[in-house]
Amino acid sequence: LDYMGNIKKDSLIKVNLLMANHKIFAHPGVIETIEADFDNETGNIAFRATFPNPEGLLRHGETGNILLTSPIKDAILIPQKATYEILDKKYVYVIDEENNVVPTEIQLGEEMPHIYVVAKGLSTDDKILLEGLNLVRKGEHIEYEFVPGDSALSHLDLYAE
Repeated sequence: LDYMGNIKKDSLIKVNLLMANHKIFAHPGVIETIEADFDNETGNIAFRATFPNPEGLLRHGETGNILLTSPIKDAILIPQKATYEILDKKYVYVIDEENNVVPTEIQLGEEMPHIYVVAKGLSTDDKILLEGLNLVRKGEHIEYEFVPGDSALSHLDLYAE
């Protein structure tokens, strides 16, 4: 940004527009200006972006929600339903080598619909309990069926226990 809040042309940020019908506008836009102040009451900050408009769907001066994407590399993703909370801390049950469940505190990086990015607390070798969290106790021995992570994330049953 320069001192006026304008984005330098060599660092254009591509964005998407979420329209009132909750669909994403077909053509990505470019942020041109970001306001220096944000609204203390709502937490909103104003952006000005331009979008190609070949179909004439957008009108000058309309407002909407801008979607910014930020790639996350080498992340550990877990389903939100595999977590539980105690006093503002998130936990998962890690299954140890003897098939015992071990409560493990995790710290979250990002939150997406039905998925968390884990910043600290898990490694890629850890196996976590996906279902039945309210049926087990600390240190309890369990029998389980292993489900690979990519399969677990692509077949989420979206409910809370």
